[in-house]
Amino acid sequence: MNARNSAAGTVRQLDPSLVAQRPLSIWCYQVGVTEGISFETHWDAINWLRERGFRVNRDIQLLSGEDEVIEQCHAWQRRRGELDFEIDGAVVKVSDLELQRRLGAVGREPRWAAAWKFPPTTAVTRLERVMWNVGKFGDLRPYAVLEPVAVGGVTIKLATLHNEEDLVRKDIRAGEEVIVLRAGDVIPQVLSPAPHVAERSDRPRAPKPPRRCPFCNTETVKPPESVFTICPNRDCPARAWQLLKHFVSRGAMDIEGLGEKQVAMLQDRGLLKTAGDFYRLTEEQLVALEGFGEVSTRNALAAIVASKERPFARVLFALGIEEVGEVTARNLAQRCGDIDALLGASPEQIAETPGIGEKMASSIRSQLDDPRMRALIEDLRAIGLRFAAEGPAPGEGPLAGKTLVLTGTLPQLSREQASERIMAAGGRVTGSISKNTDYLIAGESAGSKRQKAEKLGVPVLDEEGLRELLGGAQ
Repeated sequence: MNARNSAAGTVRQLDPSLVAQRPLSIWCYQVGVTEGISFETHWDAINWLRERGFRVNRDIQLLSGEDEVIEQCHAWQRRRGELDFEIDGAVVKVSDLELQRRLGAVGREPRWAAAWKFPPTTAVTRLERVMWNVGKFGDLRPYAVLEPVAVGGVTIKLATLHNEEDLVRKDIRAGEEVIVLRAGDVIPQVLSPAPHVAERSDRPRAPKPPRRCPFCNTETVKPPESVFTICPNRDCPARAWQLLKHFVSRGAMDIEGLGEKQVAMLQDRGLLKTAGDFYRLTEEQLVALEGFGEVSTRNALAAIVASKERPFARVLFALGIEEVGEVTARNLAQRCGDIDALLGASPEQIAETPGIGEKMASSIRSQLDDPRMRALIEDLRAIGLRFAAEGPAPGEGPLAGKTLVLTGTLPQLSREQASERIMAAGGRVTGSISKNTDYLIAGESAGSKRQKAEKLGVPVLDEEGLRELLGGAQ
């Protein structure tokens, strides 16, 4: 169904005879390394390729002025359905190679080229039924089971519905036709009922959250002011799976080789009940499971051992405390220093952490007081996970007492790297701009945070300015 995936799989084949059987073709858009020849413009390089027999798209054009560029982008959008290949946009490039060099790149993204993406392709299909998943905090989230339909080269059978309020707003019902799309040409979503559906008077009943959890049969509840109906059963297997999956995820303990499927398999076999059970898995247990050979088993066990070196902030995030994301976990780790100080902190002390208000602090305190959470923390501590922060304590380092906000894409540092260096220098990182923010570190596509910082008079620095604050650290 997807030509791009087919081509990518083909060029990775080790058997050249198999590759030769597949009708791949190519268009060339750029010259890489050259020797004995140079170009002043990208357009010159394209023509050089064409003159020497390389396949070059005949529709490439050299334009002048943004009006011409905009017109050509719209022209390609109009032509999209007539092409015998899939495209999701048009690429606009600066031709002058010296200007390209001066503009540079942000990570892998060149500043001298931009993709003009088309609106997502839509299709009409039948909504067979609405079903519900359970999140790690018991929240019931609806999703659509669809009659399979091809959208943008991919067959869609399932699509997100976000939450029950979104479900009510879209007013979709099982058995009716709906409009589906791939948001960003990636994520399947249900947009709305098909146009003729809303006019009918004999529509089926609107879907509602189940009265009992579809996984543990516990009676569900709808807390006041919540957008989610929840399963209150702490022993619900679906909730447990979500928490275990979160624990091994990339932003948390980052245990490679243990994804959703593997975690579910281990849970079904009774090998996983809490996060501490990951560290009690043995080679004999893993190698007996489907998909685990000797090599993958050794790699998974090595990744489990390596995860013990994750810093306190990552461990805190991995615990699965509601409302404690990566940034909040880092701030709590820095504010308290170790788990004992956090466990002994009052709600008022927790609220002194940047980004945490009184209501959130009370919720965090309540979750930390839960006997299950205490037992999990003590189990993981005994296993050898890190429950104390490293680096300067609050009040030490060149950024002591300073609060910084990161936005946009920095040229060389990822968001996580920048945050770690700020905290290692004694500073704090929060997610929102306020009058208490000392600096905004702004990269490419900074957006509204930069505007708010300028309005509040908060100094705005780039990556070089951040490095100066850090004392020139690389």
